[in-house]
Amino acid sequence: MFNVPNCRIRKLNEQPVNENGDFVLYWMTSNRRTQWNFSLDRAIMWAQQLRKPLIVLEALRSGQKWACDRFHNFVMDGMRDNRQALKDSGAFYYPYIETVSGSGKGLLKTLSQKACVIVSDYFPCFFLPKMTLAASSQVSCRMDQIDSNGLLPLFETDRVFVSAFSFRRYLQKHLPKHILEAPSSAPLTYRKLRTLERIPENILRQWPPIEDDLLDSSKRDLSTVPVDHNVRAVSKRGGAIAATETLNIFINQRLHRYASDRNHPDVGAASELSPYLHWGHISVHEIFWSLMRFEGWTPDKLSSKTNGKRSGWWGASENAESFLDELITWREIGYNMCSLRNDYDSYESLPEWVRKTLSEHQNDTKQYLYDLEDLEKAQTHDPVWNSAQRELVNTGSIHNYLRMLWGKKILEWASTPQKALEIMIELNNKYALDGRNPNSYTGIFWTLGRYDRPWGPVRSIFGKVRYMSSTRTREKLKMDNYLKTYRID
Repeated sequence: MFNVPNCRIRKLNEQPVNENGDFVLYWMTSNRRTQWNFSLDRAIMWAQQLRKPLIVLEALRSGQKWACDRFHNFVMDGMRDNRQALKDSGAFYYPYIETVSGSGKGLLKTLSQKACVIVSDYFPCFFLPKMTLAASSQVSCRMDQIDSNGLLPLFETDRVFVSAFSFRRYLQKHLPKHILEAPSSAPLTYRKLRTLERIPENILRQWPPIEDDLLDSSKRDLSTVPVDHNVRAVSKRGGAIAATETLNIFINQRLHRYASDRNHPDVGAASELSPYLHWGHISVHEIFWSLMRFEGWTPDKLSSKTNGKRSGWWGASENAESFLDELITWREIGYNMCSLRNDYDSYESLPEWVRKTLSEHQNDTKQYLYDLEDLEKAQTHDPVWNSAQRELVNTGSIHNYLRMLWGKKILEWASTPQKALEIMIELNNKYALDGRNPNSYTGIFWTLGRYDRPWGPVRSIFGKVRYMSSTRTREKLKMDNYLKTYRID
């Protein structure tokens, strides 16, 4: 038996554990994986303690905003992997997808009537917090919510960090005591679970599990699923298998040039892991420990200095430390914001100095003015920006450095700063495989000044917000092939 740290557990309701129930239910909503998952660890612990079977319910709603073929296809790749991973594990895998918007309503509540306890995931973004909290008030047994989002437990602090420097210093002071608290890399291996004889037939009739053809990517047909079919699926495969392959390629083939070349689109030094992190197909713990094993690193190499510097604290190579600053500092500061502020996606959440300087320059003359339709179709005068937008629409990803320029230009061309934010959120969340995520909101809001400082000289439209130029970007980056790839023929 193994335990999840108490600082990662939140009890969502006052219902008791139903020791006379038929099973333990793990409601998999954001940690869509069967390894390195504190939520699954917690569910297995309850199943062993109560000597009950375990059901893993992985459901996919169809009615939420921005639901489309692209995202459904990616998630169902992961469901295919989870089905295979759980096939001989002793746990009963229950994959469900809404074929009619709202058809899944009542499934969790009905299952809870037979459950001893429910374990769910904590994800601080999009509609999931409200959905989970609402569900906890409707179920008839205890419901635990587990944080498996990052190396730093989100429930450990109530402080919202306003800069990467201050957050980095906090990490350097507090992260060492949590580093060794990792979830199990193979939680169902060698752990005997009681077998579930059956789920009541009336439940399976009303909420039938996904047919095998939908989980088989070669036979998958989403035409009857009520999602946006105009945002087409892309070639990037989802799921834990593809995520692990991507991680191995990064560590073995790209890591050695990450610090020097990650900003250059033509070089291909980026990790490409963000979609898998967003959908929970891979854990930050797995990425961290795989990287550190490759580095030959041990925790005793951590520096005792807590000065907030980007390099030197981990005691790892320059490339590893550069990547860890993105993976941990910049990724988890967004999770910190989203977990503590409900208005994380609103213009009013920007620092006061940002709102003041943008307000002062809101009526400045704009040489170019584009609306959402122009921008969505990449119909601007700027070939660099157009290429970034086409990459987003065509592949579901946008190069990290160009994402910054992409946002800055929308601020420059939109009618108001508020409209610029609205356009950025719409385009990113509609097309990006890693959209609707705390980390992607960090990227969007950084272009408007969140986590940044005032810059001079004061510029038209931008005021004191940091400015970026397409011309300068073109001069700095290796991107000839990138521009050729995403040009209009």
